[in-house]
Amino acid sequence: MSRNPGSEANSLHHSNYDALGITPVPPSHRTSSQLDQFWIWAGANMAPINWVLGALGIRLGLSLVETVTVIVIGNLLGCALFGACSVMGHRTGVPQMVLSRLAFGRRGAWLPTLMQVLMPMGWVAINTWIVLDLAVAALERMGISGGIELKYLIACTVMLAQVGIAAWGFNAIKYFERYTMPAIFLLMVAMTVLAFLRIDVQWHATSITGTAKLAAMSQLMTAIGIGWGISWLVYASDYTRFTRTSLTGRQVFRTTFLGMFIPTIWLAFLGAAIASGGNGSDPAQLIIAAFGVMALPVLLVLLHGPIATNIVVIYSAALATLALDLRLPRWVVSVVSGLVALVFLYLFLQSGDFAHAFENVMVAMVVWISPWAGITLADFFLLRGGRADVASLYAPHANCPYGDVNAPGMWALGLGVVAAWSCQMGTVELTQGPIALALGGIDLSWLAGMLVGGASYLVLQRRNQPREAMSAADPLAVPATHDVTVS
Repeated sequence: MSRNPGSEANSLHHSNYDALGITPVPPSHRTSSQLDQFWIWAGANMAPINWVLGALGIRLGLSLVETVTVIVIGNLLGCALFGACSVMGHRTGVPQMVLSRLAFGRRGAWLPTLMQVLMPMGWVAINTWIVLDLAVAALERMGISGGIELKYLIACTVMLAQVGIAAWGFNAIKYFERYTMPAIFLLMVAMTVLAFLRIDVQWHATSITGTAKLAAMSQLMTAIGIGWGISWLVYASDYTRFTRTSLTGRQVFRTTFLGMFIPTIWLAFLGAAIASGGNGSDPAQLIIAAFGVMALPVLLVLLHGPIATNIVVIYSAALATLALDLRLPRWVVSVVSGLVALVFLYLFLQSGDFAHAFENVMVAMVVWISPWAGITLADFFLLRGGRADVASLYAPHANCPYGDVNAPGMWALGLGVVAAWSCQMGTVELTQGPIALALGGIDLSWLAGMLVGGASYLVLQRRNQPREAMSAADPLAVPATHDVTVS
């Protein structure tokens, strides 16, 4: 028995509710513009955590110039990789974890997909927990106090809002960002101007040299340089699959690149600049203290940040769950993900030490993304010339042309994870690899994971089974449209 994957979507064409699940988005439902995509990704990255990460270079002993240089160079590459993954969704209309079946097989893709199911729930809790103290501080500047009860109220309100938006689906996310982000941008402009009027920026002050400086630069690169863009790769296609078929690959690439690059660089630079003149204190807290009468705008930015980030994360977590072949409505999975995140958030509020330990675990888990990205991008753009048979992605595992479990993909992922871990310099002993230690703390985990994963996959896959020859076509060319029938 067969069905058209777009039939359900076409029946709800006039509804804003997203009932698609993981089925390919039909052309009639692909209405997202370049500006929509820009606002979605700008909103996801216009988050207070980037203020804090931007200050990391200053706390590690780098000068402001060195910090900004590392962040800019890293994000040029990281955001380019993100743009490439975004093109995959635009061309196929398929979510990112379903596209993983190309390289890993029909059920082999369950391994990276399971990681994508588990991680978002933790990140949602962490992203919300990070801003609670700052939100309470902003309210206190406005004369509103309430202690731990106020934290719980803010936490529940934020969680309810972000789960509701994510459960409703892509269109709700699109409209939320479309109508809130212009105002947030204007507030951030005002906050940036005020910050630079009130602080004494130290451009060249540094406290480290030699290997220690290289180690600090590499760790900053992993945290918010290229590492920041890489951490978003698993979400990219989930949103660009809704882009208009009339757009070119170059337009999608450029829009998503800028949507990621501009806010990340902007907030990281702001955080680093404030930290350079504030004796290394938390830049977000310094902003609240410095703005005085701007406490309300600061509060709006603080609360908007986790919501804008988490609605993207929760929605993608639901899609990843459905990619495990679970037969559940997408909105149900979104609600469950939010409830699990709320439990974690409650535990964080009970124990800050547990929260920091959990955050370290989450950072360690990200080590799989760089080899996964190297494999996925190499498979799609190099072996397949930037095209895929969409219908085959949904074939039953017994006769999927990509295999049930594609051994080269699985071996390459394992080799890439080992390579990334060996070059990782985490904050806990288990995440400090032997190569990173031998290099004096220089962290090249993202580079090792991506290169080893991608290169080993190309070698193993070509030896295992000849694939399509590398296409000479422009990987950012006009996308093909698909009208497929899924078994």
